[in-house]
Amino acid sequence: MVASSRALAGQLNFKVGTVRRLGGYPSCNIGFELEVKKRRRSVRVEGVGASRISCCCSDSVIPIRRSSGSDKSSDKGEEWRFDLKKSSHTHRVRIHASPALPFASTQLPFVSKPDKFYPRCTPRNSGPQSRDTPPKRDTGIANEKDWGISLINENGNESGTNEDGSTWYRESGEDLGENGYRCRWTRMSGQSYDVSSEWKETWWEKSDWTGYKELGVEKSGKNAEGDSWWETWQENLHQDEWSNLARIERSAQKQAKSGTENAGWYEKWWEKYDAKGWTEKGAHKYGRLNEQSWWEKWGEHYDGRGSVLKWTDKWAETELGTKWGDKWEEKFFAGIGSRQGETWHVSPGGERWSRTWGEEHFGNGSKVHKYGKSTTGESWDIVVDEETYYEAEPHYGWADVVGDSSQLLSINPRERPPGVFPNIDFGSSPPLPPDDSPEELPPSQ
Repeated sequence: MVASSRALAGQLNFKVGTVRRLGGYPSCNIGFELEVKKRRRSVRVEGVGASRISCCCSDSVIPIRRSSGSDKSSDKGEEWRFDLKKSSHTHRVRIHASPALPFASTQLPFVSKPDKFYPRCTPRNSGPQSRDTPPKRDTGIANEKDWGISLINENGNESGTNEDGSTWYRESGEDLGENGYRCRWTRMSGQSYDVSSEWKETWWEKSDWTGYKELGVEKSGKNAEGDSWWETWQENLHQDEWSNLARIERSAQKQAKSGTENAGWYEKWWEKYDAKGWTEKGAHKYGRLNEQSWWEKWGEHYDGRGSVLKWTDKWAETELGTKWGDKWEEKFFAGIGSRQGETWHVSPGGERWSRTWGEEHFGNGSKVHKYGKSTTGESWDIVVDEETYYEAEPHYGWADVVGDSSQLLSINPRERPPGVFPNIDFGSSPPLPPDDSPEELPPSQ
């Protein structure tokens, strides 16, 4: 899910979609595609609440289909393909909505050539191998093997100068604390000979006597053009105090900013899994290119017993006051459920247009009630012959994340003295994840 990067063009890759008119209202598109790989995995798990776990996932890339509320045009639905460039899961949902005001792909136009970044440090294999280029948009959460985290066993520091005049520095250490806490870390940094480019990167692994384990990375940098970036990634294993189930959580935050124009982006991703199939995934995204800004939020929740909730909310605006967006939600259990959504637009003068739609699925697998209306007088309320389809289980689940977390699971905690037991706090519930989205994000319309 992580892709190597060679230039800022591939990293800060925004692109303003074409503006078109539909029903008298302008539409600027923001779109995403999802690429899925097939996985069939049988994994043996030691010490995480299961003796043997099997997972079988089909391989397919199914687009999200958007169609108008009328029955006649529902077979000509417009397709959205979401590409998180991650072989984790597929958003496979049929969404019946108007094709009006869709979003299209966005990329920033500012470009940097590979030679604007100084070479990686280690022409003599003496310095740290650092990723001194920005992250890419819409690449989700990387697997640990893509980071290549390799902590140095010995504490100490070293530095050097490369043949091109760039310099590097590396230090390693270990922090100890109560309840068997241990954090092993390595920090690296470097800069070009003229100090116009810089990078920093930190690796760490944490553990304690409760069974908690964590692996993480943080990196940042800038180049001679003033482009800057920051990224952090981590995964952890812990045992839920109340269910006694093993849980693995992964997260990533990324941001980049142009040094030559008013452009940049921010993303926050998270995934949570437990040994009984409970899964939660989501992302918050923000981007800006000169006078235009756009946002996206989506989430998925599987309870491990067949209940599923999925939702997406995307919107954009210009400095002139034009705003537009699209959102949908679906809830299903045992074949019974609903879908609903809205497409909307607000003109600079405050005039609002919207079209809402909904579906009711009764569990019989053959009849669907569809309804909707718009502010321009459209309306429909029909029952059609249509199969009910939804995904009750994620394509990338517990067995997959366990198989991709071998380095995390292999972290060795400090040896616990005889008669000493870990201190586990059962008095408080787990805190909610913080919302790290930029403060200037406006609410969805």
